Amino acid sequence: MIHSLPKDMEMQYFSMLALLSVFLLHGRVFGNTDDNVTFDENYEITWGYDHVLPLNQGREIQLSMDLSSGAGFGSKLSYGTGFFHLRIKLPNKDSAGVVTAFYLTSQGNKHDELDFEFLGNKEGKPIAVQTNVFADGVGNREQRILLWFDPTADFHTYQILWNQHQIVFYVEDIPIRVFKNNKKIGVGYPSQPMKIEASLWDGDSWATDGGKTKTNWSMAPFKAHFQGFDISGCPIIHDQKSNFNVQDCFAPKHWWNSEKYWKLDPKQQGELENVRRKYMNYDYCSDRSRYPAPPPECLHDQ
Repeated sequence: MIHSLPKDMEMQYFSMLALLSVFLLHGRVFGNTDDNVTFDENYEITWGYDHVLPLNQGREIQLSMDLSSGAGFGSKLSYGTGFFHLRIKLPNKDSAGVVTAFYLTSQGNKHDELDFEFLGNKEGKPIAVQTNVFADGVGNREQRILLWFDPTADFHTYQILWNQHQIVFYVEDIPIRVFKNNKKIGVGYPSQPMKIEASLWDGDSWATDGGKTKTNWSMAPFKAHFQGFDISGCPIIHDQKSNFNVQDCFAPKHWWNSEKYWKLDPKQQGELENVRRKYMNYDYCSDRSRYPAPPPECLHDQ
């Protein structure tokens, strides 16, 4: 309770409270994670079991890749919407041909998928992150951004916002790609329940210089590290007793579905345009050899 504060101090007090509330809300969405959540609470190993090493009492996972195998893990549950993240430190030194992936994917035919694929490179050369969007089994929507920092030197946060209005890919809270829901003009939009997946694998047939630069196996094992295993998502429970309706995942009770997250704000839009202008080195929307006429979503709010 405030007792007889001077008017100017009272105004300053409430201004600081307002700023703090905005900061806390922003932090809740873009970066503040529960570092105490361990891997086993929400995730499980899916392949390459002998190439997975838990660290820091399960708060960090190392995936490794050599000539015998890579490795991967995935969430135990599927989700209908959410704001998903992982903190990742990519393989260092000569990682050409090596792909580190963080993505959402549904199960079965005509699947939906939202991809972050980090494309390794020769030591000292920039590393690109490729994003892709699949809806009803249709993908081929690649965009590539050159990362403006060294993603092998430390952990960095990568995020995917997914609701019924838009999908946004973020790097350290900065939007690098937006995919709007354009079903009204016949463009597919991911709407199937999806699991969170991460993996480390050999992609030297395409990942670096279009496959011209191959994996240098003398540098193996390649190691990628992951943190941030808390999940902000609407889980889909698959059992006979559950009467769960996936439409519940679209409800505004989930903060990522509120109107604030239906489109970028002006500051975010400026950040997106800056990244695209400075760091984008491939966009399927501009590839006339593949698409003589731009796909319809490229002409609508991309």
